[in-house]
Amino acid sequence: MKPNAIKIKDFNYLLPNEKIAVFPLANRDDSKLLIVENDTLKEDIYRNLGTYLPPECTLVFNNTKVIEARLLFQKPSGATIEIFLLEPTEIISNYETALAQNESSIWNCMVGGAGKWKHGTILEKTISINNIQFILTATIIDKKSTNFIISFNWQPSSLSFAEILHQFGNIPLPPYIKRQAEALDTFRYQTVYAKNAGSVAAPTAGLHFTPALLEDLEQQNIRQLQLTLHVGAGTFKPVTAETLADHSMHAELIEVNIDIIQKLAKLDGVYTVGTTALRSLESLYWMGVKIAIDPTISPENLHINQWEIYEKLESFNYSANDALNHLLIWMKKNQLQCLVAKTQLLVTPGYKFKMIKGLITNFHQPQSTLLLIIAALCGDNWKMIYQYALDHNFRFLSYGDGCLIKYRD
Repeated sequence: MKPNAIKIKDFNYLLPNEKIAVFPLANRDDSKLLIVENDTLKEDIYRNLGTYLPPECTLVFNNTKVIEARLLFQKPSGATIEIFLLEPTEIISNYETALAQNESSIWNCMVGGAGKWKHGTILEKTISINNIQFILTATIIDKKSTNFIISFNWQPSSLSFAEILHQFGNIPLPPYIKRQAEALDTFRYQTVYAKNAGSVAAPTAGLHFTPALLEDLEQQNIRQLQLTLHVGAGTFKPVTAETLADHSMHAELIEVNIDIIQKLAKLDGVYTVGTTALRSLESLYWMGVKIAIDPTISPENLHINQWEIYEKLESFNYSANDALNHLLIWMKKNQLQCLVAKTQLLVTPGYKFKMIKGLITNFHQPQSTLLLIIAALCGDNWKMIYQYALDHNFRFLSYGDGCLIKYRD
């Protein structure tokens, strides 16, 4: 079956509300771990992860950092306007540049209560910290089909936008966690290795890792590499179309340093911590293939579109090492120390993985593109895996438990 003909109803399951983890466990690595190898399942906890990984394997982590992307303004009438940051509008080298801006910044946003916010009306919020007054204003610049372009201005203007968000914003918990964000979420909805700010959702597979667990894995000679994919709000976007042909996959920004790609090019498959790391690695492979086909390709055309893998690229049979070496040659030719590119890669059942040998991930929503990745990894066995987790009191979604899936080609 062609990927665009896949019916999303075939990837549904009943997820009772009581199975959704509303709060994290007291200790991150106490979370349950379901080990999936072929048709066998075994239970343990994350603290013992190293027991189930091959000797001297490599784990790849997504070190993105969640920003306080949820802003609440109150109009004089008492109405509340919620602004959810999506991404900066300017063409920039990375999110760090946008978050470092002073005085003003323009972003694509979703707006809750938009009908109560008249175009031209400036929203303002003032707070006082240690007798210093902070002022943040928001103005609608334009309205698109699915979002708004909003200009933010602030005082003191010497502060960066990241500092302003830290004072005014809230951690954006996923919509299926039906409660307000608390102080606890500031650090628990963040991996312990979070580094590069830009995500509006956490790479949740990494929430189970502690410094002690990372140290234990290192002692077992399990290598650890980091890249960055900034997770967008689209990760929660349900597939509402009957078939994937009518679903628009969200785009996300990848940032990978050249030294990481050099290391990956010498490895024979890795384990990824999370679907975002998986999509990043598979996207790197296909970017290398595009360069192999056209060594003069521009950085702008390196973007991986939703269907081009299936329609144009999958007939090209390059090894992972060859593809990454083409990417490295191209980066050196273009004097790039860090690759920054967008991907809309949609992984569906039938997809042949090029870069990975396994995945560590949480349990995902019904009828989601994330669940499609699980089905691509283990075929119809995803149903057995998820039913087992439901029957054995595993906790689901962002703050829930997870599994280690070993890929069987």
